[in-house]
Amino acid sequence: MSALRSLRTYAALLATAVLGGAVAVAGVALLGGLDGDTTVVTETVPSQSTVSVPRESAMSINEIYKRAAPGVVQITSTSNGQTSVNPSTDPVPQVPAQALGSGFVIDKAGRIVTNYHVVQGADQIRVSFSNRDTVEAELVGTDPSTDLAVLQVDESASALTPLPLGDSARVEVGDQVVAIGNPFGLDRTATAGIVSALQRLIRAPNQFTIDHVIQTDAPINHGNSGGPLLNARGQVIGVNTQIETGGVDTGNVGIGFAVPSNTVKDVVAQILGTGRVDHAYLGIGGQAVNADVAETYKLAADAGVLVESVTSGSGAEKAGLKGGETEVVVAGQTYVLGGDIIVAVDGAQIGSIEELRDAIAAHKPGDKISLEIYRGAKKTSVSVTLGRQPASPQG
Repeated sequence: MSALRSLRTYAALLATAVLGGAVAVAGVALLGGLDGDTTVVTETVPSQSTVSVPRESAMSINEIYKRAAPGVVQITSTSNGQTSVNPSTDPVPQVPAQALGSGFVIDKAGRIVTNYHVVQGADQIRVSFSNRDTVEAELVGTDPSTDLAVLQVDESASALTPLPLGDSARVEVGDQVVAIGNPFGLDRTATAGIVSALQRLIRAPNQFTIDHVIQTDAPINHGNSGGPLLNARGQVIGVNTQIETGGVDTGNVGIGFAVPSNTVKDVVAQILGTGRVDHAYLGIGGQAVNADVAETYKLAADAGVLVESVTSGSGAEKAGLKGGETEVVVAGQTYVLGGDIIVAVDGAQIGSIEELRDAIAAHKPGDKISLEIYRGAKKTSVSVTLGRQPASPQG
């Protein structure tokens, strides 16, 4: 079975380990699919990181590298070992583990974006710049649900090269891209390719789903985690996060994934504003209804989201949403029938899991939304107060 791997490499003095291990591509039926991974906020990232560049001003790979490479950093995070005591032996000290990754500067205040999994559990974080300066960094905030983190370094503004964040909504399949990072510790390595696909779903470190992910064939490997994926105008359109290994090797096979820059903007704004990121949470597991299922089982709607399960204690449960009980297989796909079918949110029609997730992401915890549903053959509306996404899909 093929597997997705985060690009984090852990090195211990006595052994090497990848913390978190492999994760699988998120399916549309996952409970985490309704977690609201891209909450829209009104606060914006500092202006230095949102410089507008005309679409026609494409640059060569060499020009992109010269402009962007000084803003790309190498990140080394260290988790200090704790002494464990075996009653039958002497205390055994655990060996500290190190993680190597990448990141990039977003403003002259010394803020740096990287992946959450690069700094997860770190007791010390060090950042190395292109001029070989290495400084300690403070962790400002993290968001496991989008695998993003913001660091702060005390460095003079003249030594910092912020990279502008582009608009990932404008990215198209076939666009040329450049990835810059530190694969296997080879600092500020540039690779190039194209955008291979859009709207991919991948699994975050906390097992929720990351939406709107960009797929690229630009070679990225362990150590590229947290580095920028840049468009032909030198704008960051994504943060390189995972690779598909095909289940055979740990190296690049031409399939990499980047968290889109518009998600980065939202998450960074929340972290800088409040120190945390809150995602609205409905609390159901489900998948899209299609015409074949609707016709075969005489469903009341041929488009919408079939509620297959409801999380205990969630807003969905409190609002009385019902999950399914009968498992069926249609064209090789398993469905759980008998539950509600969501067909609209606040009056807007919903035909897919992604549309439902985006509708929830447009809200904050505590907001009320109106769901239009079919329960059996009866069409009705329910009001749901959205909760706060838990630490994991299991709560």
